[in-house]
Amino acid sequence: MAISYEASNPRHEHEFKVFKDLKLPAGRILIPGVIDSTTNFIEHPEVVAMRICNLAGVVGRENVIAGTDCGFATFAGFSRVVPSITWAKFRAMADGAQIASRELWS
Repeated sequence: MAISYEASNPRHEHEFKVFKDLKLPAGRILIPGVIDSTTNFIEHPEVVAMRICNLAGVVGRENVIAGTDCGFATFAGFSRVVPSITWAKFRAMADGAQIASRELWS
């Protein structure tokens, strides 16, 4: 029912535009990664909101759920992202989702 994909990686962030020409099948939702799980940069909540709103503007707000590009600590026993940054990234995702929700649902 859902398709999760990388959307915050700079090499993929523009790819939401494919859905301008490719219709999302009925009953499907998209889970774009709005935070990157491989860097110690903390995304700004406004950037997270922009990523959500860009996709929602193409496929509809009811068809988007924010996610991460991948899992943190994707290699067993090794993580390039320190735990405090991971939690800050999750906070940025939550704050950005709140901003996007206000923009999309008000």
